[in-house]
Amino acid sequence: MFLEETSRSMQREMKMGTLNARSLYRAGSLKAAARELARYKLDVVGVQEVRWDKGGSVRAWNYDFFHGKGNENHQLGTGFFVHHRIVSAVKRVEFVSDRLSYIVLRGHWHNIIVVNVHAPSEEKLMSQKIVFMRN
Repeated sequence: MFLEETSRSMQREMKMGTLNARSLYRAGSLKAAARELARYKLDVVGVQEVRWDKGGSVRAWNYDFFHGKGNENHQLGTGFFVHHRIVSAVKRVEFVSDRLSYIVLRGHWHNIIVVNVHAPSEEKLMSQKIVFMRN
């Protein structure tokens, strides 16, 4: 996957990652996460468990952070960190639910779609089933 740059002979590989933040609700955690991603030189990062109550976008370090809203209990929520060098390639960011989102990036030959899904672990599913069965 390559993004078009100023020269056709120069192409750059895009580095992607994923992060289960557990919570970006605490003060300073967004900036700390962005600094850590910059250490790994990642361009696009899907984030789970954002836990914010509103959707939108915000600048953090060398990234733009696009985020959907979690639920009213500050749980769930997904988002994307996009490095400033490629933020112009963002065509669309959609938050389908508090567990599912995707971002569409303009690529050289085709658009690139990155899907971000927060699925509970098997352990959490089992505990949810047990709680459900007790009620």
